[in-house]
Amino acid sequence: MDKLSFSLEDYIEEIYTQVLHNGNAKVTAIAESLGVKKASVTGALNVLADKKLINYAPYSPITLTAQGENIAKKILEKHQNLSEFFMCVLGADKKEAAEIACKMEHIVSDKIFENMVKLTKYAKNSSEKFLEIYK
Repeated sequence: MDKLSFSLEDYIEEIYTQVLHNGNAKVTAIAESLGVKKASVTGALNVLADKKLINYAPYSPITLTAQGENIAKKILEKHQNLSEFFMCVLGADKKEAAEIACKMEHIVSDKIFENMVKLTKYAKNSSEKFLEIYK
């Protein structure tokens, strides 16, 4: 399958997050969370449904297909690991870390991402002195 656009990755990640919390996702909740209009959500949902990544029909709850869930899990895992890197290694606060992770999850290469995860594990497993360089 073709790589998803950054925007579609954000949509599928948000759908996955809502499915985890509510069992399904809804257009209004997606629009509110992403700060977009419902029409934009509907357009993205149609594209994701055409790609067989979600189950979607107007006025029905939205769920992920198995393939969509796999993609969403990878995106969310990358987001969470990047946030953790920014907090544990670079000393960013939670909000800033989440904002930067949301932007970088789309562009960071697998190799760089793997190295960031390794460095985060090292920082967490070493003494608290690791973050003292930021004080």
